[in-house]
Amino acid sequence: MKRIISKAINPLRMLINDSRFTGIMLIACTLLSMCLANSSFGTGYKQFWNGEFTSHIAIPLPENFLSWINNFLMAFFFLMAGMEIKRELISGELSSFKKAVLPFGAALGGMIVPALIFVAFNLHTSYLHGWGIPTATDIAFSVGIASLLGKRIPVGLKILLMALAIIDDLGAIVVIALFYGGHLNWIFLGIGILLYASLFACNYFKIKFGPVQILLSAGLWYAFFNSGIESSIVGVLIAFATPVHELPKIEKYIHRWVNFLIIPLFALANTAIILPGNIIGALGTSVGLGIIFGLVLGKPIGIFVFSRVLVALKVASLPRNVQWKQVFGMGTLAGIGFTMSIFTTMLAFKVEAFQDIAKVAILVSVLLSLVLSMAYFLIISVNMTFEHTEDTETLSPAAAGQMELELG
Repeated sequence: MKRIISKAINPLRMLINDSRFTGIMLIACTLLSMCLANSSFGTGYKQFWNGEFTSHIAIPLPENFLSWINNFLMAFFFLMAGMEIKRELISGELSSFKKAVLPFGAALGGMIVPALIFVAFNLHTSYLHGWGIPTATDIAFSVGIASLLGKRIPVGLKILLMALAIIDDLGAIVVIALFYGGHLNWIFLGIGILLYASLFACNYFKIKFGPVQILLSAGLWYAFFNSGIESSIVGVLIAFATPVHELPKIEKYIHRWVNFLIIPLFALANTAIILPGNIIGALGTSVGLGIIFGLVLGKPIGIFVFSRVLVALKVASLPRNVQWKQVFGMGTLAGIGFTMSIFTTMLAFKVEAFQDIAKVAILVSVLLSLVLSMAYFLIISVNMTFEHTEDTETLSPAAAGQMELELG
């Protein structure tokens, strides 16, 4: 009986641990949420997420499920992102200037060009504040799609995409903290700074991670929530204040909750969009066009151009076995900006109608970037195979065999 149960559970466990599963689940939650929002249950479904709680508690806290998810639960998502950033900065692909310069430069280009495109569409409108929306890359989606493409994407390119997406997340966090916070409450901000300093003091006095740090972290979140600074980024601050040797233990406890509860809840709550009657008209607005062109075209162009300049200046070099045509394709994958783009939308626009237009544009961008990425890599892989076949025909059998081994 145990063997039968084990045989049934092991494939499920393998599926859950597969990076592609997170992306597939995000798509499923998004489709489910949009179907429910546009069904006969639509009004009640939106009310479930957006309806304010009736409470007599005087303590300022998030007022509805949507706010709890975006302000509190997403702090755990940012904690995961922060831990990944810290690991890469200390011992990974971002641990030295030589390793970090290409993904940093590519990520910078992938943020600046989309932002400029959005600004160009919205320069003389009241929507200019949304420039941060198309600057984001969704790690789960982009890496998940890269995994689906298998050997068509070399290992070096996957590592570059992961490093770029991590830096992109860091950039998005900085943008949110600097440009999308509210009016500052200096008392709560001061309390938050003291609590954050206390976390570092715990490290100095070698206090083992436990209840003390958890209580300080909870207090830090509450102080930031009431300070006017986006409270969810507290997760990154906590990650940076946590000793490296403690990170695996924390990640072990939270990564499945983040991937299989918090991110799906985020997708369900934030894509409860009642589609406008004239979708084409909504997408044709300056907001819709700025987001679509920014993500679908701005991302690959910015990443490719900035990378090309850095390599031409001999400041950086391409990873082994990676070609420029593949770098451009990686840029189309980076145009999948689901989670962070929707998160920024909720901060950039307070009017629900503008939020919905932006969200629909983000979803269209995800679809376009996904289709373009898949088609692009399929086409160039066929061409590269053809070129490779022609090249090997002119080589000796031994040389051709060696090339086959190098190209996998």
